[in-house]
Amino acid sequence: MEMKFYLDTSIWMDYFEGRKGKYIDYGESAFKLLIKALAEGIKIVVSDAILRELERFYSFEQIRDFVLPFQEIMVQSIATEVQKKDAEKLAFERKIPRDDALHAVIARDNNAILVSRDRHFELLADICKVQTPEDIV
Repeated sequence: MEMKFYLDTSIWMDYFEGRKGKYIDYGESAFKLLIKALAEGIKIVVSDAILRELERFYSFEQIRDFVLPFQEIMVQSIATEVQKKDAEKLAFERKIPRDDALHAVIARDNNAILVSRDRHFELLADICKVQTPEDIV
């Protein structure tokens, strides 16, 4: 089975903004992950849910410019009504944000590794595989 990544919004923001943590250069880790995916032909699943979240912080043009170098490995995914209902149920049961539950459901349905640092996803490890960029690169 081909490997795919589904990057949480925060990972995209790490890359876009070159964010740094106390001990980790988050932007550099996100960039290395994207370069690894490009070099190895690993697909990056980008959902309408991710794009909607990114559009809260960036213009369409900014997003396009950031992702353009990786366009050849990107796969678009549109959340279905079934996925949205699954996410609502998971969010309610596990007391997590609905968007996080939706990202996990979309990653699962695309057989993708969800890449994030968000602790909410630890509660969804039975739904999809979750790793940090540092786990992968």
